Amino acid sequence: MRAEIIAVGTELLTGQIVNTNAQFLSEKFAELGIDVFFQTAVGDNEKRLLSVIDIASRRSNLVVLCGGLGPTEDDLTKQTLAKYLGRDLVFDGQAVQRLDAFFAERPQHTRTPNNERQAQLIAGSSPLQNNNGLAVGGVLEQNGVTYVVLPGPPSELKPMVLEQLVPLLGQGKQRLYSRVLRFFGIGESQLVTVLADFIEEQTDPTVAPYAKIGEVTLRLSTKAPSQKDADLKLDRLEKKILAVKTLDGLRLSDLHYGYGDDNSLAQTVFELLKKNKKTVTAAESLTAGLFQSSLAEFSGASQVFSGGFITYSIEEKAKMLKIPLADLRANGVVSSFTAERMAAQARLLTGADFGIGLTGVAGPEELEKQPAGTVFIGLSSKDRLYSIKLSLGGRSRSDVRYIAALSAFNLIRQALLKG
Repeated sequence: MRAEIIAVGTELLTGQIVNTNAQFLSEKFAELGIDVFFQTAVGDNEKRLLSVIDIASRRSNLVVLCGGLGPTEDDLTKQTLAKYLGRDLVFDGQAVQRLDAFFAERPQHTRTPNNERQAQLIAGSSPLQNNNGLAVGGVLEQNGVTYVVLPGPPSELKPMVLEQLVPLLGQGKQRLYSRVLRFFGIGESQLVTVLADFIEEQTDPTVAPYAKIGEVTLRLSTKAPSQKDADLKLDRLEKKILAVKTLDGLRLSDLHYGYGDDNSLAQTVFELLKKNKKTVTAAESLTAGLFQSSLAEFSGASQVFSGGFITYSIEEKAKMLKIPLADLRANGVVSSFTAERMAAQARLLTGADFGIGLTGVAGPEELEKQPAGTVFIGLSSKDRLYSIKLSLGGRSRSDVRYIAALSAFNLIRQALLKG
């Protein structure tokens, strides 16, 4: 089914309100396996609305109009659609009763003839009752096209859609099921390159990459009659994708850390630390506590994190972490030496299983002849001490700091998975 959403209201075009209805409807239709190909906003003008309805009717077989069902003269949606279809407007008995009850309970309000318009629907329509307002909605099929008329206020539209329209449209339909794979350590351009065959040849399931700051997600989607049937298709596709090698020779399975829109690398590492009964600490310079505050977002953080250090200046690094000041000056604050010593001393002083050291140049100016975006991250454990260098030039200060913290979490993730 090809769907088209027409939002009616001059206030949408002038920017007075945001068209959240189209987003909501698109999400719900996608879950039903209904493809939304077009979204249009049109003002309260009969001629322009007739033109938009005509175009939609020629290219879509589900046309949904929302807004313009109120009592004022510029509420033209039902009247215009009725004119286009050559049908009359008739009164819906239940909507009339609701209108009568509304004014009976409010004798201070004067009932005027234009109020009656809210209880009308196009002849032949199946009514969609409005339990949160007065304007009745409707569903009508003509010449192979299904027309849906909905109120504009989201407080009225959403319940009507969820309680009445979704069950009506979902009868006997396949639904859309999705799975989100999350990756860290590969950019969107490389991921798209190595998955070019999957993306170019996709039919069902489909593959869609999305870039986020410092990471990439893949949304796998398929239409199926049930979650079980969908999982069979999505499992097969996921297995093939994770077996693909990157340009560096790694498998995507090595860079895949989790699932879902709401999952995060920090949360994944937090859960791994809990599962393995391990603890972590950190000494942070350029990130100034971002790594540690990310851990503190999760309930039960004290199980894996008892405390750490924020050592911004060279003097505080020496004082708080007990690193000889002469060694720091000789090797530089922005160096692998300093990142490793910060990690090792933080772990030693707190007794944690893992220690993280973060130092670098957030920018915009260089430091110690190191360009902005240069980051060193040290990882200390009982058996190993090492560091990595990141070159994040061209990014904002906040992005450099955020990606540095993510990279620190990824070092711990890799160490935990290696055992």
